[in-house]
Amino acid sequence: MDSATSERLGGQTVELLQAMIQNECVNDGTPESGQEIRNADTLRSLLEGSGLDVQQWEPTPGRASIVSRIEGSDPNAPSLCLMGHTDVVPVNPDGWSNDPFGGELIDGEVWGRGAVDMLNITSSMAVAFRHLADTGFQPKGDLIFFGVADEESGSAHGARWFADNEPDAIRADFVLTENGGLHSSGDGQHSVGMVVAEKGVAWRRLRLRGTPGHGSRPYAADNALIKAAAVVQRIADYSPTPAFHEMWGQQVQTLAVDDELKAALLNPDTVDATIKSLPDHAASHLWSCCHTTFSPNLVSSDLPMKTNVIPDQVDINVDIRTMPGDDAEAVQAHLDTALGDLADQVEVEIIMNDQASISRTDTPLWSSLQKAVGNHFPHADIRGQMIVGFTDARIFREMGATAYGAGLFNPELSLSKFGTMFHGNDERIDTESLRLTTQLWVDVARDLLG
Repeated sequence: MDSATSERLGGQTVELLQAMIQNECVNDGTPESGQEIRNADTLRSLLEGSGLDVQQWEPTPGRASIVSRIEGSDPNAPSLCLMGHTDVVPVNPDGWSNDPFGGELIDGEVWGRGAVDMLNITSSMAVAFRHLADTGFQPKGDLIFFGVADEESGSAHGARWFADNEPDAIRADFVLTENGGLHSSGDGQHSVGMVVAEKGVAWRRLRLRGTPGHGSRPYAADNALIKAAAVVQRIADYSPTPAFHEMWGQQVQTLAVDDELKAALLNPDTVDATIKSLPDHAASHLWSCCHTTFSPNLVSSDLPMKTNVIPDQVDINVDIRTMPGDDAEAVQAHLDTALGDLADQVEVEIIMNDQASISRTDTPLWSSLQKAVGNHFPHADIRGQMIVGFTDARIFREMGATAYGAGLFNPELSLSKFGTMFHGNDERIDTESLRLTTQLWVDVARDLLG
């Protein structure tokens, strides 16, 4: 692709990203939130402008997802799906320097909720997909664009619904989605990370029961909220043993640290103390990469609560992210250990229970990604990584696909800066990263399917 075309496509991605941010498709976890139909309509308008057929599903009112397809010439050739979600998480504007839904272009960066997670990727995929259609691309296998709702709250109104109800609409041999593409230097090499694995998600609701009473008589009361406070503290204090998976060694070797620190991180007896000695942003990420984690994030009740009434029921929602091999029984064992003698007072409800997943790298798609990265950074190798969050890639892996989180960002964008903007304040992405990532999808599709 010549530089003028690359710049033009990058500019289109900027404009589309701005529009998608401004659509404010905020998913707070309730069925009526998200309203991704706004972003679905924006994407549909872009793609239909090139004559592409766009199908839309709306399993829940307002929770629309779209699929478009460039048919392959060989039914036996592998297919590729470019998948991006269209929802974003809630935001507190008070913590932002600029309007989180303004989509403003400031000093070469697009600002707004979703600029990093993951409307940047979704918009670049849509622009690349349309460019391939505009230029008459004739793939051997199908090329699919999937703009999907509800990734941010578990996928029940999006990818999970498709897997259960319309699997053939999205089925593909290979899938690209969020969130690889960051550069690192370590072990004497320049590498670009691509996500090949992700931790499992095991959300749990813990219910504590008590006896209602008048708030003016708290002595010896059976207060469910006080029990819940003790449970929260025990979960916060719980520190499971480290678990080294097959990606851990490779990840440590890419770190720009000395050999002594690397050795300490690879030793089960010293890894915890070593991580705790690192700066907070690095420690938080590395800890999550080698431990099952527990974050109590929500306290609520199905029953009315009032200041002068001792509560008799309180729920705690805990975000648990599991290591490879952790199943539901392992999660319960963790909780029992953390809670100790309080365990028999807690009712545990499973909200989500998707296990960790991984895709192989000895594939044609991996080779195509390496070639596409090499077009811009000839001395860079791509390296597989495991992320600590979940994406819709896990659902495609369950369906038998090879799925990677990919992208290609500006080398000046650091992992620490990128990580703090996920679900954080002042989320933004630079235009060079948008240009590079848009071209990545074009190059990969042409190499893999051409």
